[in-house]
Formats: sequence, structure tokens, C-alpha cells
Amino acid sequence: MEQLFKKLQEANVGKVLMNEYLKNHTTMKIGGPADIFVEPKSIEGVTKTIELIRAEGVPWRAIGRGSNLLVHDAGIRGVVIKLGDGINDLEITGNKVRVGGGYSLISLATVISKKGLSGLEFAGGIPGSVGGAVYMNAGAHGSDISHILEKTYVVFNDGSCEWLTNEDMEFSYRTSLLQKKRPGIVVEAVFQLEEGDRDIIVKEMQKNKDYRRETQPWNYPCAGSIFRNPLPNYAGQLVEKAGLKGFIIGGAQVSPMHGNFIVNTGSATAQDVLNLIKHVQSVVNDKYGVSLETEVEIIGGN
Repeated sequence: MEQLFKKLQEANVGKVLMNEYLKNHTTMKIGGPADIFVEPKSIEGVTKTIELIRAEGVPWRAIGRGSNLLVHDAGIRGVVIKLGDGINDLEITGNKVRVGGGYSLISLATVISKKGLSGLEFAGGIPGSVGGAVYMNAGAHGSDISHILEKTYVVFNDGSCEWLTNEDMEFSYRTSLLQKKRPGIVVEAVFQLEEGDRDIIVKEMQKNKDYRRETQPWNYPCAGSIFRNPLPNYAGQLVEKAGLKGFIIGGAQVSPMHGNFIVNTGSATAQDVLNLIKHVQSVVNDKYGVSLETEVEIIGGN
């Protein structure tokens, strides 16, 4: 690892750290150290990082703003690549928006709403990066990324780069091609939006943002929705019907505000959260015969 660390530093790919704790980079404030942590300063920095990693045969993975992640207490072996400030360019031309994968989704929704562009109102209050949102087809309030994405620039695990169209991405509920068939990093996206009434758009986005603030526990460290909705049922409603809101294991608690959120009350470990997830899944399955699948991405461990 030290040899790779030195090569990454010498290549000037961006910020390079050893044994950086992922709790500093996730909204749940949980997670052990990554052997090497890289925050590239450009798309070229991303591709160069992957080139050097592959030459050393070291495992790696990418993260965005850490809003949909639970990282094991043991951390992550290999390299973690974080898309941040170096991958956050924004260009608005007419109804099209070209934006870096590290750009904040909330910030993007705010910026374009003020320009009278419609299509991202649903993202008001959704934490995370543009890249993460495209990767998992983030959505809310009856819409999602698949409704507005024209194309996306992806760096694949073999270091190759390619523009993928909306159709290429094979979007479905909270899923895309990149999660299963062709793993890769979304470093840029182009969205096709529509002109609209600025005041109406801003008002709609603010309504969505207020709804999240009033119904979801973002005043505590959390990772967003823990379970996928087993439609036509909703995970939060099933958890609430099962009497599990407020249930605690260690420092992890099913939010008293929303059944599909697990919050870090201040001292939670990843194992606390995992134990609580298993307990909720078991109780809901026993009571209602419904298997809850996790939406949060669980990574790391030995």
C-alpha cells in the first residue's frame, strides 16, 4: 500500500491520505478507515488513479457524499475514491445542464430552480452527489433521475471511459446498469430540463424540502432510507405497524419520526446498525411475510 500511496502522490491526482476514517465522509458518521483515500482534483485524476490502482492489483471503490452508505467498523481494504470538489463543474446552456458527478444534488436543484428550469423539483432535500444520484436512480415524489437524464460520462472499473445514454443506463427503481452489469463511476451528467414559471418551480421544490425536514430525522446522523419500498407496501409503514419506531440497539435507533430511517444517536457502530437492520427485517417478515431489502449500500469489512 505504501508503494501505491507514493505513486498516487507523485502523480498529483489530488488529495491522497492513508488510513482515513470513512466516518468523516458519511452522513451516518460511521465507518472505519480506508487503507488509502483519494479525492481526485479532476476527471483525469480519476482515470490516472484507477490506472495506478489496477497496475498494483489493489481493490477499490468510489463514494460520493456518503449519504446512502453504511461502512463497516473495520473500514475498507484498498482504495476509496471520493468525488468531491474537483469533479463539480456546472454549465447551464438553455434547457440543458452539464454537471460534475461530485456536485451536490441539493445545490443543483436549488440553482436550476432559481433559473426557472423544471425537472429536479423532486430532489429538493435529497442529500448526496449528482454521481451517486445517477448511479442509483435517486428519486422522490413520483419522479427520479431517469426522467431527466440525457447522458452520463462514466469511468469504468477497467479504466475505460464512455458516454452512456438514458437507455444505456437501464434504469429501474433505485437501480441502474452501473450497480449490477457494468460497475463504474459517474463523473459527469447531462440533464434535459424544461422551462417553467420560476416562482412555481421554487415553491414546489421548497415544499418538497420542507416535507423532508418535517417527516425525516436529518437532525441526527443517518443514511437516508434504509429499506427499499416493497411496493405496493411502504417500508416505513410496515416498520411502524410492527411497533418498531424508536427501537434501539446500542447507539442505533429506528427513528421515532420515520420507520424507514435508522439514526446514529451519537455512539452507534456499524455493527449496531447491522444488528438493528436484521432485527427489523426479522420482525416485519414474521408479522407480515414481507422481506425488506436494504436500499442503503453496506460496504467494507475484512
